[in-house]
Amino acid sequence: MKRKSIYAILLGTALMASCKKSFIDRPALDATTLGNYYNTAEEVRSLTSTLYGLPWSGYENRAMDAIGDVMAGNEYTGGSDDPPFLNFSFASTSVRIADAWKVFYKIGGWTSAYIQALEQKKVEGGNASFIDPAIAECHFLRGTVYFYIARAWGDAPIVTDPGATALSGNFNIPRYYQADVLRFALEELQMAEAGLPETDVPGRVTKYSAKGMMAKLYLYTKDYENAKIKANEVINSGKYDLVSDYAGMFNSSANNNNIESLFSIQHQLTGNPWGSGNQKNPDRGPPSNLQTSEASMWELYTPSMDILNAYESGDTRRKGSVMEHGWSKPEWKPTNSSAAYNAFMANGYKYDTIQAVGEGGEKNSTHSNIAKYVVGPGKSFGGETVLGMNTGINTMMLRYADVLLIYAEAVLGTQGSTSDASALSAFNKVRTRAGLLSKESITLDDVMHERRVEFAFEGDYWFDIQRQGFAKAKQIIEAQNRGTYTYEQHVTFSEQYMYLPIPAGEILQDPELSKEPVHYY
Repeated sequence: MKRKSIYAILLGTALMASCKKSFIDRPALDATTLGNYYNTAEEVRSLTSTLYGLPWSGYENRAMDAIGDVMAGNEYTGGSDDPPFLNFSFASTSVRIADAWKVFYKIGGWTSAYIQALEQKKVEGGNASFIDPAIAECHFLRGTVYFYIARAWGDAPIVTDPGATALSGNFNIPRYYQADVLRFALEELQMAEAGLPETDVPGRVTKYSAKGMMAKLYLYTKDYENAKIKANEVINSGKYDLVSDYAGMFNSSANNNNIESLFSIQHQLTGNPWGSGNQKNPDRGPPSNLQTSEASMWELYTPSMDILNAYESGDTRRKGSVMEHGWSKPEWKPTNSSAAYNAFMANGYKYDTIQAVGEGGEKNSTHSNIAKYVVGPGKSFGGETVLGMNTGINTMMLRYADVLLIYAEAVLGTQGSTSDASALSAFNKVRTRAGLLSKESITLDDVMHERRVEFAFEGDYWFDIQRQGFAKAKQIIEAQNRGTYTYEQHVTFSEQYMYLPIPAGEILQDPELSKEPVHYY
């Protein structure tokens, strides 16, 4: 059986299973497949490569924005599905919440099935030298998604054998306490750390990817000592560094799998790219003056007024993250049917809020657009290949900058401030790249500010707000301007929105999910 056929079977089975309970989604891996396949390193790595791209689509595209940045006050949005995250009125029927749930439990189900299949292959005589690292890859992905599940929903189901669950017919799966879900995620990452290689080809996770994700989890649980240890192990490895061109990480696929990336969702534009391409370009790009015959743009998400006010003067990350009046990209040369537009863009793309719309101007609700993951108007217009909604830029989920700031915060711990040399060194590396002056002492507010502007529009700020507790979250959110350029708006935040509700459709199929959580361990 050819590899292409194997992938088609796995994909088709997973898609059919998605009509059932999301948390028992799994591919079919039967004895025939095990007997005839996974006999070479190439075949095994072909299996695990399916975990890096397509399965993430439903979360990466829109749910990640709605939950991580709209809810956090970094993004303004319109339409019908996303405004409830702006004003905290979302419900268990939200399509964004359902999409995130399905993605995380799909990846959890696939990794569980792959682990079982590969373990069985070893029993049948498979080569452990390339099977064991593949199993460790699965543990990394399973640990990562359960960490995300614990952050998003708090108490949640844990399923390690979706096939047995499906065959048993007993779908009364309970929620487990968040602490147990986090412990499960940590144990998965520890197994990944033990089994992954120190180095691999670009794009594949390594032992240090696991260490970095563990550091992030430890920080979330306020285990500062272990967060510091794991972050320091990544720092001392010498395998990672900050990319000097901050903007370049996010506007060109030529910089995919760079020296700053510890874990990225992998994208490609071969054949029909639906689901395998990055679709942030249209959701963020300015339609009035950057849409072309090759690149779709409709700016579903734009920078909020609050994030625009958060940048310090001189912070170069602002231009790398946000398009505003005066922002330019000379190598992009978009054209359309308007002579006035073509004349305006003759020397390259310009973002302008004064020029008339239709003649090169752009005037949305916040007079700005997100620059991150917008790769431009397409190859014929001076950019890279864009196929409608799809681009080939990877989405970075864990960067070295995160590890540096995790280390600084872990050293700070519960202190009011710190002048520790190692913490300041890590913290100021991030600021120096941004063109800002170093600090001689840092507080938690300093770290959180730095994290906000460093990772703006990367789906993470909500969890930085959340992990500070309800009182601080309420203070932060209610102080934010969540309105537009002409209308300032503030919201009231209540504790029920600290975690997402479990999707209504899941509770309908499994009423146990509406009950109080129980212990997993």
